[in-house]
Amino acid sequence: MLRAKQYVKSSIVTIAALSSCLVAASLLTAPSAQARSDKTRHIAPAPADSGFGPTASGVSAILIDASTGHVLAASGADTPRYPASLTKLMTLDLAFEALRDGQITLDTRIPISEHAASVQPVKLGLAPGSTITVRQAILSMTTMSANDAATALGEYLGGGSEEHCAELMTQRAHALGMEQTRFYNASGLPNPNQVSTARDLAILARDIVMTFPQDQPFFEVQKFDLDGHTIYSNNNMLKTYPGATGMKTGYTTLARHNLITSAMRDGRVLIGVELHEPSWGATYQQMTAMLDNGFEAPSATATMMASNLPTVVQPIKQNGPSLISSADAATTRPVDVPVTKTKPHAKPVEVAANRPKPHNVTSGWTAQVGSFKLFSSARAQANAVRRMRGEGIARVARLEVHGKIMWTAQVAGLSHDAAHATCSQLSAHGASCFIIPPQTDHLASRSLSEG
Repeated sequence: MLRAKQYVKSSIVTIAALSSCLVAASLLTAPSAQARSDKTRHIAPAPADSGFGPTASGVSAILIDASTGHVLAASGADTPRYPASLTKLMTLDLAFEALRDGQITLDTRIPISEHAASVQPVKLGLAPGSTITVRQAILSMTTMSANDAATALGEYLGGGSEEHCAELMTQRAHALGMEQTRFYNASGLPNPNQVSTARDLAILARDIVMTFPQDQPFFEVQKFDLDGHTIYSNNNMLKTYPGATGMKTGYTTLARHNLITSAMRDGRVLIGVELHEPSWGATYQQMTAMLDNGFEAPSATATMMASNLPTVVQPIKQNGPSLISSADAATTRPVDVPVTKTKPHAKPVEVAANRPKPHNVTSGWTAQVGSFKLFSSARAQANAVRRMRGEGIARVARLEVHGKIMWTAQVAGLSHDAAHATCSQLSAHGASCFIIPPQTDHLASRSLSEG
């Protein structure tokens, strides 16, 4: 591992310097037509003369509502593109499925083959014959997009064969409705036959968001420790866009600059895909503008995207082991559902708790079952409690405490007795829970110190 540690240290410095240069240069050279103020580009049709191939001129983009699958905006969304490191999302999708089904754990050690060690950078510089854990591989992929970690994980998931893993990835893609997608490796390194589209990649991102909410914290990590070395995320959206919850960046010479971002505002989650952008500056500017427009636009104008996913969240099996440990992610708090103890900055209290009980209201009560720093943790908690009780609607509300944003997990649509029974059950396990009466604004939480 000494060789790996030395390579990691030098790679981190090189990658950080290169990333800074690329971002600075792209911001200086981004054409004005691609400025953030251009809020119409993503709903315009692709140019008729743009061609139809992975390197066709122009940009491919799509924005969807994660909970419904509705398309809010699209341009060139069905043009084949090289997915670059966005490919790693499908490798991660298979890994999350294996974690959920108990086929692997986060502590499972993955061997590093000669092939995995020899792939092109960006990579950790792992030595052949060494091992890393599944947790380390996943975090290396979601932060610095390490190709050797992705290849090693792909080989492991493919029973020792990256080629077989790619076949599984393609099968999974087609099962999800990603009709124009073909995978030939686990990392996204250049392959002329490995293609996808903005629409297909949106379907993939939505599958992860909706099917594996317990693993969402992996995408929110901005840095983690690997054998004494700090690995940083290269996704600037996490730093610059309020409410961003990940997901993935990707670049090759032919694929150009690519980005998938999930973001949440007022309980609503959107997923944006940008492919074939000319620079990182343009990529981040356009993604910001597209998400802003999507959150402002009425959802009634959206159209349904083709996908085999349900249009509402379905109950899923909680994957306890696939939570990030505090030792691996300084910026992420683990959750322990369904009896998580939370420690917000100030204890939330009910607003207008003295209001008289409305007449003829039988299912307007809400149980607030925890407060979290991360939206994904609150969502996982709300889903877990809803499954535990077998009733109600899981949702997440935004709470601002002393200038800091928290997310509250709630189970709404309960009767008076059900809300009290929910809190009683959680309180018996030492978990925080309080009841919000009908007609109380669930977003209007306050703290005791605020009066």
